[in-house]
Amino acid sequence: MTPISMSRRTALASASLLLPLGARAQVSDWPNRPVRLVVAGPAGAGMDIFARMLATPLQAALKQPIVIDNRAGANSIIGNDVVAKSPPDGYTFLFTPSSAIAINPIIQPKMPYDTQKDLLPVAQIGAAGILLVVNPASGFRNLQDVVRYARANPGKLVYGSWGNGSTGHLAMEGIKNHYKIFMPHVAYKGTAGVVADLLANNISIAFTDIASPIPHIRAGRLLAIAATGSARGPALPEVPTVTEQGFKFDTDGWYGIFAPAGTPMPIVRRMNEEINRLLASDEMKQKFRAQNMLAPSGKSAEQFAATVKSDIEVWQSIAKAINLKID
Repeated sequence: MTPISMSRRTALASASLLLPLGARAQVSDWPNRPVRLVVAGPAGAGMDIFARMLATPLQAALKQPIVIDNRAGANSIIGNDVVAKSPPDGYTFLFTPSSAIAINPIIQPKMPYDTQKDLLPVAQIGAAGILLVVNPASGFRNLQDVVRYARANPGKLVYGSWGNGSTGHLAMEGIKNHYKIFMPHVAYKGTAGVVADLLANNISIAFTDIASPIPHIRAGRLLAIAATGSARGPALPEVPTVTEQGFKFDTDGWYGIFAPAGTPMPIVRRMNEEINRLLASDEMKQKFRAQNMLAPSGKSAEQFAATVKSDIEVWQSIAKAINLKID
């Protein structure tokens, strides 16, 4: 047995002593059956790409299958709700975007669960902005092209995002408020629908995640004209940020792994440890860069929980500043 595996087992055993006797057995042999990973978005979208990229090596590390369960819709509320109401036994986890955690509670008055009470942060998966993408036929080549057209043609330019209250929705509403322009919003149930309608030129412009449109951008079928976040995306370094183009919006988004509240912390910490170990590998870093995601953070579960709390406060401040309303 290696020193690393010995240390891991010792830590897990020590932590389990703090649990009731019945729970100790549950923790000591975890996992002993397949683990379900609920992805709060459709198959093939950016979120799903990252979840599956992680699931394959994770099941090797845990020596149990990771079963992907896609639950799309309602800006990830459907998938989040499934996990929030699942047994806290360490066999159901959630893969969801930061917007679903930090923004949904701000703008959804009747949430079916309490984000901060019913979902337990486990691990942060990377950090990145989102992409402002257009159909090349639009003629738009940068953010100011869009602003000029929208000012000259109020209401004629419709934009899409992957859901009401998504970071894409909030980012564009911030742009609209800043430049005093009017652009109706079309909310989709995921980025796959957004990208499909961009390709068909049913809409000219949309915010998408940072990964799913990349093949179409490289093939020339779509054009990325801006990115949010604190830095340019590693897979598209030629695409300037919105901050570089005159609109300061450098808050990063992330994907996160969560568990139902009440999941034993030794299991949470084991899951966090395994995920961070995988994300620190050169192979995984290269895969993340190829999908336009910055290097993963390696935060502990407790540090990730602090990030979640801080981001909720940041997004709440932004939403109030622009008086965000659901279309």
